[in-house]
Amino acid sequence: MTKTVTCLYQDQDKAAVIVSRLEQAGISRSDIDVYTDVSGDLIDDLDDAGVPRSDAHAYAEGVRRGGSLVAVECDEEEVDRVIGILDGEGLLDLDEQQTAWRSEGWQGYDASTSGGTSRLGTAAAGTTGGLTETSGTTYAGSDRTDMSDRDEVIPVVEEELHVGKRDVGGGRVRIHSRVVERPVQEQVSLREERVHVERRPVDRPLGDADEAFRDRTIEAEERREEAVVSKEARVTEEVVVRKEAEHRTETVSDTVRRTEVDVEDERNIQGTGTTGSTDRKV
Repeated sequence: MTKTVTCLYQDQDKAAVIVSRLEQAGISRSDIDVYTDVSGDLIDDLDDAGVPRSDAHAYAEGVRRGGSLVAVECDEEEVDRVIGILDGEGLLDLDEQQTAWRSEGWQGYDASTSGGTSRLGTAAAGTTGGLTETSGTTYAGSDRTDMSDRDEVIPVVEEELHVGKRDVGGGRVRIHSRVVERPVQEQVSLREERVHVERRPVDRPLGDADEAFRDRTIEAEERREEAVVSKEARVTEEVVVRKEAEHRTETVSDTVRRTEVDVEDERNIQGTGTTGSTDRKV
């Protein structure tokens, strides 16, 4: 069954934040209505949706005073989730607002004092103001429930804080090696041989004629040393890359929410003729 939840907020900015949260939660924009200005059209829309005329006037008065009215159409199983989103900053209690306005002399909404109606979104046909079925109506802005032959349930919710862990990058170290060349010089002593042939005149008697008069060959080889270059690679330094892990304890602070329910019992107490009022917080 389709239901509609209506809430009155302090101003258009607060309503815009709620609309953004609804869209982020997957609620279609076509299922969300936002009223920022009022005229008879607003009251007629709420009246056609099944909202009592007095509450429609109160909503219109709240909008006339600068508030914004948000109406969300949703399926029955989504009601609790939608109420949890709507219960945000800037939400006004309709009963408290009417009490304050009456203390200022307000006696009901006067349509002749308003301007045009500005609606953001498209109202869905067949919906009603507040959180409703055909047999009863609930108004999220005023926290009132018109009970019929069914139970209305207000969930009492408490958030728990769960802290997990995830890996995040902390930057990286990149080491790149490259080859460079530089000129070097070394001195080496080299030996070089040379053959010299010298003819010099002499004048002396020949002692052994037979030995002198025969063929002879004398060879002398020149030799020299030249530089030979060889290279030897030696390790002169090591660059070691390692990762070290350490553990630390971090305190995570946040806030958690919980639902508090105030019960006001204004029924007449049988047999005493007086009216009892009991405030009970759940």
